[in-house]
Parts: sequence; structure tokens; C-alpha cells
Amino acid sequence: MLLAAAGWLGGALPGAAAARGGRPAEEPWTVALWLVGTGLMVGAWWALRRGAPSTRWAYLTAGLWALPLLVTAPLGSRDVYSYACQGWAYAHGADPYATGVAEAGCPWVESVAPIWRDTPAPYGPFFVLLAALAVTLGGGLAGAVVAFRLFAVAGMLLAALCLVGLSRAAGVPTRRAAWLALACPLVGVHLVAGAHNDAVMLGLLTLGLLVLVRRPGRPKPLLVAGALLGLAVTVKATAVVVLPFAALAAVLGRYTVRALLRDAGWLAGGVLGAVAVTSLLSGLGLGWVGGLTRSGDSEQWTSPPTAVGFVADYVGALLGREPGAVPVTRAAALLLLAVAVATLWWRAWSGLRRLNDVRQRVARLEAARPRAALLGAGLALAATVLLAPVFHPWYATWPLALLAVAATRTAWFAAPCAAAAFLTLPDGANLARFSKAPGALAMTALVVGLAVWALLRRRRPRAAHPADAPGAASPT
Repeated sequence: MLLAAAGWLGGALPGAAAARGGRPAEEPWTVALWLVGTGLMVGAWWALRRGAPSTRWAYLTAGLWALPLLVTAPLGSRDVYSYACQGWAYAHGADPYATGVAEAGCPWVESVAPIWRDTPAPYGPFFVLLAALAVTLGGGLAGAVVAFRLFAVAGMLLAALCLVGLSRAAGVPTRRAAWLALACPLVGVHLVAGAHNDAVMLGLLTLGLLVLVRRPGRPKPLLVAGALLGLAVTVKATAVVVLPFAALAAVLGRYTVRALLRDAGWLAGGVLGAVAVTSLLSGLGLGWVGGLTRSGDSEQWTSPPTAVGFVADYVGALLGREPGAVPVTRAAALLLLAVAVATLWWRAWSGLRRLNDVRQRVARLEAARPRAALLGAGLALAATVLLAPVFHPWYATWPLALLAVAATRTAWFAAPCAAAAFLTLPDGANLARFSKAPGALAMTALVVGLAVWALLRRRRPRAAHPADAPGAASPT
């Protein structure tokens, strides 16, 4: 309720960006309500990170927390106005992948954050169709915002329905998975109140994965699961890192290359079919791929590779040079991401392959398969968030949804989500913009410290924890 009140006092209201020139809300009561409300939600969520009293209690409490956020102004971001303008542009015959919303003539462009007014849409064709539908049904900006919020709620409800099945398949307590994935403040503030399309992506992802873990090795369910995952990719392209691990969940029986190619082939058919149909139905083809290159126009130290690039530029300036290191560190991070995803997949595949030749392998494979796929996908999404050129707080909900149903330890991924909840103000101003140099130095020091810790840990002999390996069987 405190956060909802802060939204009405100083949230991301239409036209407010132009009125303040991009500056954050200055009303002290707004900031006070926002900080206290965020602190209370984060504290309560963190206190029960090991599990709520019951699954029903977790669902009910998360739902009650979301109710006030359904009826407040957009919070933490102005992206919903970008969605509306992109939908308006498409509905009025413009190509949102070829032009910015300002050039397209959107009547609500003053409500869009200035940095995104001249950039093409970075979202897939399925979401552009949804955006045009929201604008058509809404009849105006307020109605479109309501429609986008309903889409986001539908995505979260779909994810909520899938959590129990996924967590049971992975051997994780449902009361803990539901609490972590649904009651996180990032979900209520950014996915519900902020109406981000990440909620739609997560709903499609979790449903597709649930179909896979329940009906592996069967052509029709594999096609359906592939279509759902393909739709998730055509909402936000970052969902593509889940696909290699979804292929592992598609295999039924022993893990062999032949079985992988057979079952993953059906899955790939569903994915490609969904991408092709939405691209043709929208009439936009694959133009959305080009729009992805502009998503990194925002440069903030909350992205580790961007922060490292900032520090390299600072050092270069002290030496009288201008290295322009940010594009280089971002490119290196994307290469590292590809290596990380490939390594995670190989570990999961190798772990499952080792179970082919053990006694009672059928039972052990059935227990290990869903957890290996879900944990690997969650770790791949976590790597994507860490190594992406830009980071926004709601990005942390991507790995959160899957790690909540698959990981045995929680603090290592819950703590960053708790910290990310404090990064924005209700009007969408990102605090990282106002702490560029100290933030970049702190983030770079953290990256270096974690790298040193990881190297020392690898050299130190230790007993492996089987429950935390992506290819390990879930505990009984």
C-alpha cells in the first residue's frame, strides 16, 4: 500500500518525463513512502526465503501484496509507454523495427523516456501484435496501460500455475518455490505495476517447460512445448538461452546423441514454427532481430561489463588516452556468455549421460532430467543477466523464476534480487544514473573480487555437492 501511494504521488505518470526533463521525483514524501515500502517488502520476502508456512499461504500472501499494485500508476519504469507507442505505430501502418516512435508520430511520445523515442522496438513480433491489440482495445493511452497490465498479470498467473508442477519435478519444496518466485518485490513492482512484457515471456517459458517435463519424448507435446518456447522468444529474445536446456528435458529414456537429435528435432520444429508464423502474421519478417542491437544504448554501471568498460575509460583518461573500452568489454562479455551457456549445457548433458549406465537408471534419470534442465536454464539466464550490455532490475526475475523451482540454495540468487529492488524510484529514475563513477568502481571491484574468489575456490580441493550440480539427480 505504501508503494501504491508512492505511485500516485510520483510514479511514472503520463507526460511526467517531459515535465521533469528526465529528473527523478523530488517530493520527499514520495521517496520516503517508496523506500519504506520497498524495505518492508524486501525484508519480509528475505525472511521466508527458505520457505513460506505453506504453499497456499505463499500464493495467498503474494496475491494480497499484488492487489494495491494493480491500481496504482506504472512504477519503476516508463517502458509501458514505449510498448503503447510501438503498438500504435504498428496499428497505424508503421514498421516499429525501422523507425522510432517519435518519427512514427505516436500521440503519446511525450510519455516515453527520451532515450527510447528514436530507437526501433527491441521486442519480437508476437509482442508487437499484443501491443497493437492493447492499443486497439484500450482506445487511448490509459486503456492501453490497463491492457498491458492485464497481459502482465495473465503471464504471472500462468507462471504461478506452473510453479507447483515444475518444483515437484525438480524435487524442490513448492512452498519455497512459490514464495521466491511470486512474492519477490521485483515481481509486484516491475512485472505487475510496471506491466513489463517480461511477465508474458516468463508465463510462456514456464508453461513450455512444464509440458516438457511432464510429456518428454512425445512428438505432439514436444511441438506444443516448442511453440510456447518460440512465442517466449518472440516476446523477448533473451529466452533463446533456455532452448538448449529445454532440449535436454525433451529426451525420454537414455541420453544418447540419437535420442537428443530425435526429440530435440520435434522441439525445434515447434520453436521455428512459432517464430515463422508470428513473423509472417505480423508482416514484419525478421526485422525484429535488427532492433536488438539498440537495446544497449543505455549505459549504466549496473551491467558488469559496462562498469568494467567505464573504469578502463577512466584509467585511459588519466593516462591521456580515450580507449572507448565499453564496446570492447561488452563484446567480450557476449563471447564469455556463449562460452558459459555452452559449458553449462555440456555439464548437464555429461551428468545425465553418466546416469545411462548406472543400476536403476530409469528411476534416476526420471528424477535427474527435469532438475538438470531447469537448473541449467536458470543458470544460463543468470549468466545472461550478468553479462548483458545493460541491466534493469526486472531482468533479475528471469533467472529467479527458474532457480526458485530448481536450486537447492537460495541466498546466492535471492540477495541480488533484494538489492535490485532499491535501484529505481517510482517515476522510473534509475539511481545508477546518478552514481556513475563510484558505482562503476564498486562493480568492477566486485567483479575482480568474485573472479579471484572463484579461482582460489577451484584450486582448493573440496567435496562436490551433488545436489547443486546441473546434471545431478534431485534428492528424495
